[in-house]
Amino acid sequence: MATKTNVVNHETSASSLQAVPAAPTPHLAESTAIIQVIERAALNPDVDIDKMERLLQMQERVMDRQAMMAYSAAMAAMQTELPSIEERGQTNNGCYATLEDIVDTVRPIMQKHGFAVSFRIQTQERGIEVTGVLMHKDGHREETSMLLPADMSGNKNAVQAFGSSTSYGKRYVLSALLNITTRGQDDNGNASTKKGIKTVTPFQAGQIQRLISQCPATTQEWFSGKYGSAVQVPYSDFDKLRASLTKRAVK
Repeated sequence: MATKTNVVNHETSASSLQAVPAAPTPHLAESTAIIQVIERAALNPDVDIDKMERLLQMQERVMDRQAMMAYSAAMAAMQTELPSIEERGQTNNGCYATLEDIVDTVRPIMQKHGFAVSFRIQTQERGIEVTGVLMHKDGHREETSMLLPADMSGNKNAVQAFGSSTSYGKRYVLSALLNITTRGQDDNGNASTKKGIKTVTPFQAGQIQRLISQCPATTQEWFSGKYGSAVQVPYSDFDKLRASLTKRAVK
């Protein structure tokens, strides 16, 4: 009889443990509480409209904060999985990671963590502005922009120049949003001395490119002859170059 009683008590205890729901996270509990307050207020015909609007604004702030927290957590997790992209594109001024290689590499990782990216292209008097928008499934988004002159190198026509600058801008705003790094192709240790020089980050390259687009044509020609492109600027030159271009930029 004692054995039977012990079994019954054990089963009852296990059942009780299984019935206990998991404690909600603090931000979900906060959101649920506000929703319940709003629902009760909506059912009350005597509720003050101004008070209802304040409650709705409070709910929006809570939702925005939750979306930001979800974005930050997902970004932190995604960063650990993003690899360095191999530089397989080539120009006379050096190698670069192509937009196709970047997108093909990061798309499945972004999807896994609930991210998507889109671009806005706007033509302005000073050039082409490319804006990248990184969106998370919970609603938060971040964006960054890059202003570029039309790329007329290589005897391009107007349409080709627009397409080249757009592709360039997409590469670098996407790299800035995701903090992507690139690397040269494996050449069995035969890399040139120039390739071994540490260059600016994608974000710094974007800063330089924006300044260049605001400078006179003579400065742009000088820059092209010395560095080729913003991404090829040595890291050690960044501070001095940025200060110089800032002085020359047309306000």
